Amino acid sequence: MRRILVKSLNEAFDFVMDHYYPAGCEEDAKRKDTYAVISIQDTHIGGFGVTFAENKFCKGVLTLYFDDVVKETKGAVLFDENMADSVIAFIRSHMDVDTLLIHCYAGQSRSRAIGAFAKKMMGKSNQTYFSADKLWAGTPNEYVYNMLEDAWFRDMLG
Repeated sequence: MRRILVKSLNEAFDFVMDHYYPAGCEEDAKRKDTYAVISIQDTHIGGFGVTFAENKFCKGVLTLYFDDVVKETKGAVLFDENMADSVIAFIRSHMDVDTLLIHCYAGQSRSRAIGAFAKKMMGKSNQTYFSADKLWAGTPNEYVYNMLEDAWFRDMLG
């Protein structure tokens, strides 16, 4: 995996559409790099109405439904251990793609937490995700990030 992209829903859609090609015309795609998508969808509206699918360039899709909350909240779905385990397994199984694309609605909290964790999991610095000069781009949801770290630690212990 060469890079991790954290995007809003609209930016993720644009990235995927750069890989679009009519049937039988793969050579017409603007981009030809491979990618995998972690799509984070809101539950209170039943998702965003956008479904990503595997194709010649997209080598995997993990769609998760949880909300941008940090504690049990009526009407919201909290990120949980099963989701954390799914993210870790997905990242591990897609290390051969060029790009890991992670999105949520705004690309500022939930997706940033998973992006920061993915960097750490790959042994790279994730400090830019937490840097004060990057606050304009959002801050990682600490609950999601901590759940991922806890799941990874449990997984490493066997």
